Amino acid sequence: MSPQAILLPLLVQVTMTFAIGFWMAGLRVSAVRSRAVHPRDIALREPNWPPRILQIQNAFHNQLEMPVLFYVLTILALFTKLADLAFVLLAWLFVALRVLHAYVHVTTNNVPRRGRWFLASCAVIAVMWLIFAIRILLVW
Repeated sequence: MSPQAILLPLLVQVTMTFAIGFWMAGLRVSAVRSRAVHPRDIALREPNWPPRILQIQNAFHNQLEMPVLFYVLTILALFTKLADLAFVLLAWLFVALRVLHAYVHVTTNNVPRRGRWFLASCAVIAVMWLIFAIRILLVW
């Protein structure tokens, strides 16, 4: 597989993370400027943001957690040349599930639905790591 094909799902995941992060930052700046939030109330990371901002913040933080395993695995698979079509397809599935998870997180925030997308993405990344581990131990 070409490096572009391997890295494109990673770049989509990174783009989504930045988009949610910039959205969160814009909401925070607006809340402070409109005096809905006073800087002293959030200076030490207290959770004193309005609920909608906390919702977007939580979605952003979640994009910095599980996807780390995806980033590391993608770099390792690229470096070891063990990324094939199956890897790329699973990578796209992982990213699609993360997009669905993030969408639910920033819209309805339906916890059971969000949880299903989260668990599905966890299962996909676990399978990806298992396949990689088997290949690295038996093939490489």
